[in-house]
Amino acid sequence: MVKKRDSSAKERILDSAEALFSRHGYDGVTLRKIATDAEVDVALANYYFGPKKDLFDAVLLRRAEILNDLRLKELEECEERAAPNPPSVEDIVSSFLHPLLIRPETQGPGWRNYYALVAYINNSPEWGGTAMTKYFDPLVKRFIRALHRTLPDLPEADLFWCYQFLSGALVLSFAETGRIDRLSGGLCRSDDLAAAYKRMVPFFVEGLKAMERPYKKV
Repeated sequence: MVKKRDSSAKERILDSAEALFSRHGYDGVTLRKIATDAEVDVALANYYFGPKKDLFDAVLLRRAEILNDLRLKELEECEERAAPNPPSVEDIVSSFLHPLLIRPETQGPGWRNYYALVAYINNSPEWGGTAMTKYFDPLVKRFIRALHRTLPDLPEADLFWCYQFLSGALVLSFAETGRIDRLSGGLCRSDDLAAAYKRMVPFFVEGLKAMERPYKKV
């Protein structure tokens, strides 16, 4: 079952790999299973992407580039609006979270599979320290620098810890485990990323401000 070598086949392979990796992890998926799900011959998947590890990297990179561009654009826009002063903590946190949780171009089934995959990677000692560093750390450090300019009295170590806590909240939201649905008796839904965004921004903004308060020079 060999399909013609076109971009649609390439996208189907990426989509299938993304969905299967997000459900079963890296070790729970074979290249043959991905090819079968994408309705292509395994030789075509290998032709486009090489071994499974290279396909895994391609899956991560495809949407990481989109997300990083959107987040950087929003950060630069809020910096331009505030210039010559630094932007508010609210604007920085919003520019970090908004493209992930609200923008329509980063929603839909494919994106939810990608977010589930990011949650899996973040919680994996094998992948979390390498994959996240490779694809997201340069952008995260850019946001840390922006926050440091806005909150100059807050030690950098505290900023990195605050990012760690924010990252954990994001990962749990991406995982969509359904626990909050059961815990709240249906008041909250784990798949409601807009509701998560609405609450996550003020939660972390006030947390950052509270962290800075003891250090703030009067």
